[in-house]
Amino acid sequence: MTKPKPRERLEKRLARVAREQGIDQERLRRWVSFLALCGALDRAIQTAALSGYYIKGGVAMELRFAERARATKDLDLGIGGTRASRLQSLSEALSFGFDQFTFRIKTQTRDMEQADTVRVQVAIQYRTRAWQTIEVDLGPANVDRVDLIEPRVRGLVELGIPVISPVRCLGLAEQVAQKLHACTGPAAAGRARDVLDILLIDALGQLNYAETAHVARRVFEARATHAFPPAFAMPPEWRPELESLALELGFTLSKAAEIEARFREVIQLLERATPTDE
Repeated sequence: MTKPKPRERLEKRLARVAREQGIDQERLRRWVSFLALCGALDRAIQTAALSGYYIKGGVAMELRFAERARATKDLDLGIGGTRASRLQSLSEALSFGFDQFTFRIKTQTRDMEQADTVRVQVAIQYRTRAWQTIEVDLGPANVDRVDLIEPRVRGLVELGIPVISPVRCLGLAEQVAQKLHACTGPAAAGRARDVLDILLIDALGQLNYAETAHVARRVFEARATHAFPPAFAMPPEWRPELESLALELGFTLSKAAEIEARFREVIQLLERATPTDE
């Protein structure tokens, strides 16, 4: 009698699928981790242990646009309540697990006062083996619109593990408005990549100017650091970073001057679109 072949371990399957699909192996691993965590959150919602959540930041971009978006290593998560209550809500939600994934929040946390966010590390285990540790930024959930997104990332079907779908993501107009505020304001240092995120959404035909302008006016007014529409002058130190990232992502605009000019055009289009939504 022929013995059945031993089941391929997830680690080996991941390496094989990444190679066959032409995906960076660590990027595929992170996608699995992010979606497994979302699966636990969704289970918590179904049992009323969690009232709601949404994914924002770079992970939301990747779930929408896959490899067209830049890779990111940390998960930005919106959950209602104070920083302390958010951490408790996340801990309770992750106790549900997802499929054969289990989660543990490490004891060390970091309060990010300016952003009203607490950063935690979540250790993920698959069956009996350590899988990955990811950083999760727990911010407030203070928006009305959440988009239900079917993940566009590749390789998950081939891995043969359950994937939660759809995933709750911050509404795209809200995400653009928040990024526009962040990369044009007094605390814009380190926010160069928001420029390319906005231009990617625009280039893919996903930027609703009227809706985004309406949301942006509200965001700028609420945060009260600078006016909408914002003035934009690209900091010199952003130029090498943006040119390198534009080349990596295959942007048609590859020079900093071109990127800056198009970004200013987008701001002007948003300004002109504003009256249609008042």
